[in-house]
Amino acid sequence: MRWVLKILFAPVILALTVFVWLCMGLLYCSAFLFGLAASIVALLGLAVLVTYSVQNGVILLIIAFLVSPMGLPMAAAWLLSKVQELKYWIQDGIYG
Repeated sequence: MRWVLKILFAPVILALTVFVWLCMGLLYCSAFLFGLAASIVALLGLAVLVTYSVQNGVILLIIAFLVSPMGLPMAAAWLLSKVQELKYWIQDGIYG
């Protein structure tokens, strides 16, 4: 009976492995671009904060943080780690 579970869950584990691998590559490549965009938006936010409007400057600084590698990309990395933990949980449960 255990070999039936191994056969049934092999495609699931393979799909999760490929998904995590592709998402990590995409996250790695996009982190550089997000860092550049966050720097530009942060500088713009500081300029707007000083010269034009405090509210708009703060909004731009919040957007710069969310785009930075410590914002939404970090949340995506955390979520991806949870998907990988699920894969390992299934793998340990089925294959021992």
